[in-house]
Amino acid sequence: MTAFWCELAWVADAPAAQVLIEHRDGLISGISSGVPAPPGAHRLTGLVLPGLANGHSHAFHRGLRGRTHGDGGTFWTWRAAMYALAERLDPDRYHELATAAYTEMLCAGWTAVGEFHYLPGLSDAVRAAADRVGIRLVLLETLYLAGGIGQAPDAVQQRFAVGGFDGWADRVAAGRDGDGAAVHSVRAVPLDALRRVRDVVGSRPLHVHLSEQPAENDQCRAAYGCSPTRLLAEVGVLGPTTTAVHATHLDPADVSGLAASGTGACICPTTEADLADGIGPARELADAGSPLSLGSDQHAVIDPFAEARGLEYGERLRTGQRGRFTPAALVAALGPGGHHALGLPGGTLCAGAPCDLVAVGRDTARTAGADPAQLVLAAGAEDVHTVVVGGRELVRDGRHVELGDPGPLLAAAIERAWRRP
Repeated sequence: MTAFWCELAWVADAPAAQVLIEHRDGLISGISSGVPAPPGAHRLTGLVLPGLANGHSHAFHRGLRGRTHGDGGTFWTWRAAMYALAERLDPDRYHELATAAYTEMLCAGWTAVGEFHYLPGLSDAVRAAADRVGIRLVLLETLYLAGGIGQAPDAVQQRFAVGGFDGWADRVAAGRDGDGAAVHSVRAVPLDALRRVRDVVGSRPLHVHLSEQPAENDQCRAAYGCSPTRLLAEVGVLGPTTTAVHATHLDPADVSGLAASGTGACICPTTEADLADGIGPARELADAGSPLSLGSDQHAVIDPFAEARGLEYGERLRTGQRGRFTPAALVAALGPGGHHALGLPGGTLCAGAPCDLVAVGRDTARTAGADPAQLVLAAGAEDVHTVVVGGRELVRDGRHVELGDPGPLLAAAIERAWRRP
C-alpha cells in the first residue's frame, strides 16, 4: 500500500485540508482528512481534484489548431479543412498525432477521454497511443454512412463509411471491454440504420452529435417532419447510456425529451465558440434532469478549466445572469459527469474509486489568492503540476514523466500529418 498526502483535496464537493489518500491496485483504499503528513507519503501541493474525464474528443482534429481562421469561414468551411487532414492519415501518422494530443490532454488534467472515432482501420493506432500515454480511453466506434440526409458519401466520407452498417457493428463487437459506440449524426446515418443501432450497442455508452448547427435541424425537419431529438427518441437511440454531444439548438420539447429519456448532454464550449455553433440551453438541460459532461472536441483548446468556465460564461452571455453553475457543479461536470458519460467509475475521491488525481497549483499568476472552492474559475491547464492515473504518477512538474513536454511531440506530429503521403 502507498499513499498520497494532499494539502487540499476535493472531497464531497468541497476542498478539505490535509487529506491522506491510500491506494492499492490502482484504487483508493482509504481516505481521511485532517491528517498530518505521514512519513513516506507522496506530498501533493495545491488543490488535488479527482481525475477529469474529457467526454468528447476527435484526436486528429488537434492538427487543425491555428490553421482554419485565415478567412473566417463557417462550420462547413472548417469541415473541409478537417476532411483534408483526415485523408492524409495512415496508422503511423495517426498514432503519432494521437500520442501527442493525448499527452497534452493528460498534462492538462484530463485523465480519461471518450474518443468519437470515425476513421475505420485506425482504431488500433488510437488505442496504442492512449496506452502509451497512460490516459484512460473509451473508444466510441462511430457509425457514419451518408454525406447528408439522402446523400451518398463523397470521396472523403467514403472512408468513414467503410464496411457499411455491418462493418461498424463488427467493430463495435470487437472492441475492448468498456468501449462504446457513436452515431455521427442524423445527417450521416439513414433512418433504416438508426432503427438498428440500439440492437448493436446494447448497454454500451452511446454518443451522438445532436443539433450542433441550425442546418442540421432544418434538414431533419424537411426530411422527417421532426427535430433530430424527436427522431432519435422514436428510433430508440436515446436513453440513460446515451450522451447527446453539443445539444446546442434545442427547443423546449427537445430539452424535455432528452431529460425524460435519461439522456446526458456533453457540452464543448471552446469548440462551440471556435466554430460559431452557438450557446445551448445547458442550465435548462441540467434543471430538467439531463446529466452534464464537458469535452474538448476539436481541441482548439485543451484545458478542462477553460471548458468549465466556458459552460458558466456561455450561460452568463445567454441570460445576463452570473452564477448559473456553481464551482462545485462545474467540477462535477468535469469529474463524475464525464465519467458517467463514458460508462467509467471515477471522478470522485472516495474509497473504491480509481486513484486518479489532478494537482493544481495555488501559487501561480492565475491562481494566487483564489478561494480554493472557486479555483475551477481561476486555474488553467498550465497550473496542473501533477497527474496520477491508477496510483501512478504520469505527469510531474507539468511534463509527462516519460514523454516530456507535449509541445515538441505535437510540432513533429502535426507537421508530418499535413505532409502529403
